Amino acid sequence: MRRMRPLIALSLAGLMALSACGEDVAAKDESAAGSSGNGANNSAPAKDGGAITVRGCTPQNPLIPANTNETCGGNIMDAVTARLVHYNPDSAKPELDIAKSIETKDNQNFTVKIKPGLKFSDGTEVKAHNFVDGWNWGAYGPNAQQNSYFFEPIEGYDALQCSDDSCSAKPKADKMTGLKAVDDQTFTIRTTEKVANLKVRLGYTAFAPLPDAFLKDARNDKWAKTSFGAGPFKIVDNTATQIVLERNENYAGSYKPHVDKVTFKIYNDAAPAYNDTVANQLDVTDLIPTDQLTNDQWKQDLPDRWGLRPSGIFQSVTASSKDTQLKNSDLIKALSMDIDRETITKQIFAGSREPADGWATPVVEGYQKGNCGDLCSYDKAKAKELYDKAGGYKGTLTIAVNGDGDHKSWSQAVCNGWKNDLGVNCQLKVTPDFKTLRDQITKREIQGFFRTGWQMDYPSLENFLTPLYATGGSSNDGEYSNPAFDKKLKEAAAATNTAQSNKLYNEAERMLATDVPAIPLWTSSTAYGWSDKVANVKLTPFGTIDLTSISVK
Repeated sequence: MRRMRPLIALSLAGLMALSACGEDVAAKDESAAGSSGNGANNSAPAKDGGAITVRGCTPQNPLIPANTNETCGGNIMDAVTARLVHYNPDSAKPELDIAKSIETKDNQNFTVKIKPGLKFSDGTEVKAHNFVDGWNWGAYGPNAQQNSYFFEPIEGYDALQCSDDSCSAKPKADKMTGLKAVDDQTFTIRTTEKVANLKVRLGYTAFAPLPDAFLKDARNDKWAKTSFGAGPFKIVDNTATQIVLERNENYAGSYKPHVDKVTFKIYNDAAPAYNDTVANQLDVTDLIPTDQLTNDQWKQDLPDRWGLRPSGIFQSVTASSKDTQLKNSDLIKALSMDIDRETITKQIFAGSREPADGWATPVVEGYQKGNCGDLCSYDKAKAKELYDKAGGYKGTLTIAVNGDGDHKSWSQAVCNGWKNDLGVNCQLKVTPDFKTLRDQITKREIQGFFRTGWQMDYPSLENFLTPLYATGGSSNDGEYSNPAFDKKLKEAAAATNTAQSNKLYNEAERMLATDVPAIPLWTSSTAYGWSDKVANVKLTPFGTIDLTSISVK
């Protein structure tokens, strides 16, 4: 996630498809589970107990499921919450978790039965009303939750929204008509229109149940720090330098961890986390500095302690909605065509990332190559011709990136290309950390371009399109709006089968090549390393650390 999951950093690419996608473009040493690496010391009989440390970063918002839509907070929420659906850590396949069953005959009316006896970390039982009331709270406009948009398909969502940005008048309702708690273990969902992939979506963090204590006192500041959930871990400490999790003794689900304690150490730079891992002072890092990729230096520094995982991660740059010059789609196209993705991925990322050819990644079912068209092909002569025709860019064009995510080298390369080929006065704008960048993006304070990385929330082609580019989407940072695109998304969601749905989503994706709401850069896998203290370290297809698999030797 995150989850929006505007990614803090995309560690290492090397475009590889999951075996479930039916397309094998993986590295030669890729394992059946989708990872590659030199992990001779990684696999061992799992032992219970002990404590580990992992690389962390500063969450943008309070740790509430409906308000966490980026990776820094999402990594925490994944560990402390449980949802109706869990994504298999090897294949990303949806599996029932809190749900005992999710049934529908028409993809519009759903009956959900939950397993009895499951508890939140405060000891209270998870009941149907914790989903119904929690989702209503997350969708209610005055609560201003970033993930509110994910509840939009549910009937009655519109009545919970504010009439203006200031929310000066209360919405018409505070409960969605499409949610009903039947009894303690059963509730129903009715969507406004058919939603073919609703079951898949229900594993996303926003759909986590909320405990009674939160619902009674949601405005208490303690929730920013504690965030009781029904997941395998609970938060016991949350400061500017670390977030500490401990095993949730009340957890009775199917994904119990081996370790007793996980400390997310907050780093503002990739290098210190990497160096600490090399020195066995940090147990796991999911971020390898780009300068360590050259000549595979990271593999030499971490013998038997490195891995590479194909991930549902996409990197782009998005034009600020405040920058009137960048509303010229021909100008955006020219700039996109002048990005030498092949050279950047080979020289800066040592050939381990793959140039994007659309707005999705091959790890999801239904992905099609070439949806970007000529837009993603480097042609500086054609780019210059189109740039001049569009009138060029007056003044200084900036690219905003976060300084703690190792983005300076590639963004500088993009800037230099625009300067040399097109004559653009391009400069980087580097924020101290990811939170600062996200806050500036959310408040619409940035001119020019800003970095936008996307880590899939759930394994669906739709997830790379709807949240980012649908009108009012939860992660539509460029405020793109196209009624025809929105209509196509609705047609795809209402399709009667997955194949037809994906066909329509691909048609929608190709529409983005006309307006270019974001310039595609590359897709990624995630490189990671670990200390000699731990075993059974692996990443999920989302590029996140699987905290339930790790054990202490």
